[in-house]
Amino acid sequence: QCNLTGWWENDLGSKMHVFEVDSEGNFSGEYHTAVSSTPNPIQPSPLVGSQHLDKDGQCTFGFTVNWKKFSDSTAVFVGQCFTEDNGVEVLKTSWLLREKVNSQPNDWKATR
Repeated sequence: QCNLTGWWENDLGSKMHVFEVDSEGNFSGEYHTAVSSTPNPIQPSPLVGSQHLDKDGQCTFGFTVNWKKFSDSTAVFVGQCFTEDNGVEVLKTSWLLREKVNSQPNDWKATR
């Protein structure tokens, strides 16, 4: 079964540390992004999420990252964990990032 607990790193060098996943699949942790569009220094940011605990181990999950320490944005990630033939666990995710904009007419450019 896929275990999200621990450190994960993506292709861009961002790292995620998932603390213990509880019996209901809930977890928290920190996200250490390697990329940002803000001029502020990047800092580790809190994340909270939930994992669907599936018996086949190919579980789906989602989590939210609040970039409150250095940015006015929030990101949500959804994904699935796969175990490769050699036993290595791989996470495949998609994400949306919502940046704060100064007015409703600028809403069109707030989500990536």
